[in-house]
Amino acid sequence: MDNLRDMRVDEPAPDDCLSAEELPFDWPDQPADKPHAAWGAPILAQLRQFVAATRLELAPHQEKLSVQVNRYSQRFGQWRDRTSAQLSQIDLAPDLAQNIGSGRWFRGLGTMLGLSVVALAFWPDFSALEARPAMNLDEAARDEFRSQMILPLALGADNGSHMGASRAVIPLKSAPERPQIELVATFHKGDNFMRMLRRAGVGSADAERAEALVAGAITLSEIEAGTHVDIVLGRRPEAGASRPLDDLRFRARFDLELAVARNESGLSLEQKIIRVDDTPLRIRGKVGQSLYRSARAAGAPTSAVQEFIKALDGHINLNSGVGANDEFDMIVSYRRAATGERQAGKLLYAGIERDGKPRTQLMRWGKDGYFYEASGVGEQRNGLVQPVPGRQTSRFGMRRHPILGYRRMHSGVDFKASYGTPIVAVSDGQVSSAGRAGGCGIAVRVNHGSGLSTRYCHMSRMAVRSGQSVRRGQVIGYVGSTGLSTGAHLHYEMYRGGRAIDPNSVSFVTRAQLDGRELMGFRATLNQILSVQPGAALEDMTRLPSEEGAPKREIERIDSKREIG
Repeated sequence: MDNLRDMRVDEPAPDDCLSAEELPFDWPDQPADKPHAAWGAPILAQLRQFVAATRLELAPHQEKLSVQVNRYSQRFGQWRDRTSAQLSQIDLAPDLAQNIGSGRWFRGLGTMLGLSVVALAFWPDFSALEARPAMNLDEAARDEFRSQMILPLALGADNGSHMGASRAVIPLKSAPERPQIELVATFHKGDNFMRMLRRAGVGSADAERAEALVAGAITLSEIEAGTHVDIVLGRRPEAGASRPLDDLRFRARFDLELAVARNESGLSLEQKIIRVDDTPLRIRGKVGQSLYRSARAAGAPTSAVQEFIKALDGHINLNSGVGANDEFDMIVSYRRAATGERQAGKLLYAGIERDGKPRTQLMRWGKDGYFYEASGVGEQRNGLVQPVPGRQTSRFGMRRHPILGYRRMHSGVDFKASYGTPIVAVSDGQVSSAGRAGGCGIAVRVNHGSGLSTRYCHMSRMAVRSGQSVRRGQVIGYVGSTGLSTGAHLHYEMYRGGRAIDPNSVSFVTRAQLDGRELMGFRATLNQILSVQPGAALEDMTRLPSEEGAPKREIERIDSKREIG
């Protein structure tokens, strides 16, 4: 009504509006003596009647349209259900590991080959894409661009804009060379001493002489990978000749530095013995909420903490047998040189104390590096370890062979594992055979003593050889699918007296016992290392007057020498 009130009678109506004659009801003229509200009320009443009549006329058509929509919806639902049922009966991807040789199996094989052909047909071309340069560059343009590059001139770069020589420049007949060149060569893994010297620019005669001198002092195989060798090359005797070797120095061992120097008679070797203290490093502290974090916070090396936890795990339950108020006690082999270097080694002793009394005491002993208790009893092997992490998919007993198709004895258990998973020995023993074994594919057999042996089949590759001794948990191979196998898994067998038995029925424990003189030596060594005070090995060694000119530490060497890889 507000819009009607604001309209002007003399404004022209739009072209798409109905005129008064075309309306389905009478449109009275507005009397001059009546207000807008009184004049528009009859018109609104007629409009409401017109809309209601129109709805009545359209109602049958709406009902008919709704019925048709519901009918088509029901038909579509029935078609969808029939199609789903038909598609569910079609086996598009049958399992090729089941019913081998049947029609369904060959149909699945054909489907796989067809999809493979389609995939190969759409194989992309990996040839290099040729890119068109933004502009055509000739040699002159490339030289111009190269002259504007920024490279360090100290490394021999010849770029940059150069000015032509003036008349005041007198050309030299030959460029002068440095009288000496100092280099640092690195001894790489698998490298040899001669190749390293030749790579650094040492002449063949000097390299052979230096190698012979060094080989007379130490075995060249003792040089560890990563050893840095300081080399000084002298002035060339003539143009085009190799520079002579003036000096060569390197740390051959932790306690020895070798130097090859040139004198009047030629090259000679000088050995500098470095005084080394072998006092072990003892670390003690409270276990707290985490044994690992507490040991690391006390300064124990990561490798020593890992060995400490592994040694204790074979004797006590670390979750329930070690409390937060208990104290850990570890002793690590430790070496400190007079020059300041320090070197941490293996864990020697592992102990747990409660209320000031030792609860567990373990010390490494023997060439095999086993840990023994203070009483001389070796570390306990709590049963067999699982050869691979995974569940068992087939147990010991009669079953239908998945490839041969008939029932036969399954003389082991199968473990589910992905291709390449490491396989470990279930207990200590000696490898009695390693190689191809018919239907077992690549297999390893380990003899554990007392008539017990185990075999690990279908490997992708082996990590041990026949006659090799292995320890519990050592990797002996990797999961594969060689031999009569339908997929990557581990077939694990156990034998007692040459007869196959159920591996799940065996769980044995092995322990070692020291006696006689060996036990006496063990206890004497244990008392000796327990007399070491915590932190005593961390003190600096007092230098002797004869060690004032001792070799510098690696960190104190001048790093201005050019390094040769």
